[in-house]
Amino acid sequence: MPFRILSGQIQLGHLMKYFLFLTLCLSILNTFGQTDQQLLERSLFNLPNVSFTNVSKSGDTYLTYDLMIKQPLDHQHPEKGTFSQWVQLRHKGFTHPTVIETHGYQLSKSRNEVEKILDANNVGVEYRFFGKSVPDSLQWQYLTVEQATADLHAIHELLKEIYKGKWISTGISKGGQTTIYYKYFYPDDVALAVPYVAPMDDSLEDTRIYTFLDTIGTPECRKKIMDFQKYLLIHEDEAVEKLKWYSKGAGLKYNYTGSIGKSFEYTVLEYPFSFWQWGSSCDSIPSIKSVDQCLDELLKVTNISSFSDQDMKTYGPHYYQAAAQTGYYGYNIAPFRKYLKHFSSNPSALFPPKSATIQPSTGELNRKVLDWLNKNGNNMLYIYGGNDTWSAARVMVSNHVNAKSFLIPGADHRSARIQNMPASMQQEFTQLVKNWTGLDCKLNVLKIK
Repeated sequence: MPFRILSGQIQLGHLMKYFLFLTLCLSILNTFGQTDQQLLERSLFNLPNVSFTNVSKSGDTYLTYDLMIKQPLDHQHPEKGTFSQWVQLRHKGFTHPTVIETHGYQLSKSRNEVEKILDANNVGVEYRFFGKSVPDSLQWQYLTVEQATADLHAIHELLKEIYKGKWISTGISKGGQTTIYYKYFYPDDVALAVPYVAPMDDSLEDTRIYTFLDTIGTPECRKKIMDFQKYLLIHEDEAVEKLKWYSKGAGLKYNYTGSIGKSFEYTVLEYPFSFWQWGSSCDSIPSIKSVDQCLDELLKVTNISSFSDQDMKTYGPHYYQAAAQTGYYGYNIAPFRKYLKHFSSNPSALFPPKSATIQPSTGELNRKVLDWLNKNGNNMLYIYGGNDTWSAARVMVSNHVNAKSFLIPGADHRSARIQNMPASMQQEFTQLVKNWTGLDCKLNVLKIK
């Protein structure tokens, strides 16, 4: 069928436009037709230095992936080597906010409160040199707060193009410390930081701990604790003989401390710290004294295994970092000096690896961080427990920043959580989250186990 040239050109132009329009429509339909899983896995596949495995469980309403991310040992000098860091991603949706959970030790797989109330994606990061995130050789000089927070920043940079909504950080205990340090070194990575029960020690022997233990609870309870400790120390020989059988059955050895007797004294000295940290009751301390009953109570609250070679190895990286940078606590032996066989001065609760060379911390890092928090630590919501020993070293918020510290009455290290706040405190917490991020908190989900 003949066409005039002009007419043919017009019709050909229409056909090309129609073809382009159809191609665009098919592209859009293809994109929106893909599931979150397909889109997410394609995005993860395109990330450099990342391998991933789908570990989602049947019945979950979200996708879960284990990521192994290649990180430099030294972020300033990548040529010095690498290690693989374990990150667990729980995906709710590309438009949801994202919580980066800053673990202080091995990675925990349980869901956190902030993730739940914001219905957020969660990026859980195992701390370098713990669990699966261990290099071939432990070069201790690379276990620093600076390097650990650079790990977090690198992960944020990798995933922020996938998750473009608000980012929030949170962590508990040493993980809470890490949340604070991360905000200090990379203040623009997150819109809000929520550290839980995070101490900021002022030295290797933070004496605020002693003041706390001398004043917390009732005078009657404090006396009962001290009498309990004295009784065990007076009957040390009998107690240690019984603990030898216990330790043999549990496979515990005490080469690090030097003897089971010394580890026993450490355990007795640790008792009040752990008693308040973990919310023990004065009613549980035996009124009618016997070595067997007192040992049962001691092992429930602070097990001698904490001072065994096995635990020293497991938590060696933690002790190293506390000794080198972040500070810690010790034991005031003044009330017990005449009963002790192994100590003549206050011993430290730090047990760093003997193979490591350590320049002891002067507290300089924490002084710098606390000064910054006082002047620039905005959009931070701290959560502490009124009965938790670590609250002695809590961050005291200044009037110069948009930040708030919530000290939950009667709460300990384990129970100082949003779900256990008084209603008025919860209301203030959620309002501040809304003011600073624009996000709504759904606290009712915390009642769901």
